[in-house]
Amino acid sequence: MTKDPYRIILRPVITEKSTFLRDKNKEVCFEVALHANKTEIKKAVEHLFKVKVEEVRTQIKQGKERRVGRSSGMTKTWKKAVVRLKDGEKMIEYFEAV
Repeated sequence: MTKDPYRIILRPVITEKSTFLRDKNKEVCFEVALHANKTEIKKAVEHLFKVKVEEVRTQIKQGKERRVGRSSGMTKTWKKAVVRLKDGEKMIEYFEAV
């Protein structure tokens, strides 16, 4: 593997929607590096969690403007990957590779 998988997969995204997708479709959501493409994400997940990946979908979430008192700023732009596991694979436990 040419790139470090720990620099590609940054953290799991745990929301109501991601929990629903995990229970229903065996899909797991991660925050990934902006420069990572789908094949790199697939290889990183397979390497870190020892599972087989069927499909990877990505989306770039634009940063939003936020205010605290008089000062305003932007949240960061980040990339989200939804990874579907193959049938028969065990579900990923988020803290097993950390």
